Amino acid sequence: QVQLVEFGGGLVQAGGPLRLSCGASGSISSIVALGWYRQAPGKQRDMVARSGSAGSTTYAGSVKGRFTIPDDNAKNTIYLQMNSLKPEDTGVYYCNAEYLGRYNIIDSWGQGTQVTVSS
Repeated sequence: QVQLVEFGGGLVQAGGPLRLSCGASGSISSIVALGWYRQAPGKQRDMVARSGSAGSTTYAGSVKGRFTIPDDNAKNTIYLQMNSLKPEDTGVYYCNAEYLGRYNIIDSWGQGTQVTVSS
C-alpha cells in the first residue's frame, strides 16, 4: 500500500504563488504515477497534473503554463508549484499515486488540502 500526506494549502490572493507538497510512504517502488487533482465546491474531482513513470507530465488545459510539477522533487515527495493563481483555482487539492497491486493498478489518495484564491 501507499500512503500520501499533503501540505501547503492556504489562502492566497489572485496572481500569487503557492507550493503544495505531498509525501509518500509505504510501497514506494510500486508507484507508476504521481499527480495532483482538485475538487471545487459542487464539482467533480479533476486532474490538475500527472507525472508518469516514463518521466512525462500532463497538465490540465486550465493550468498549463501556470502550474508545474518541479524536477526537484525530493525522494518520496512530489510538489505542485502554482503561479498566477486565479479564483477559479479554489478547491481541495488531492495528491494521487497509482501503484501496482497484485492484479491491477490501485489509486491512493491523500486527505486533501484546501486552496482558496481571493480576488
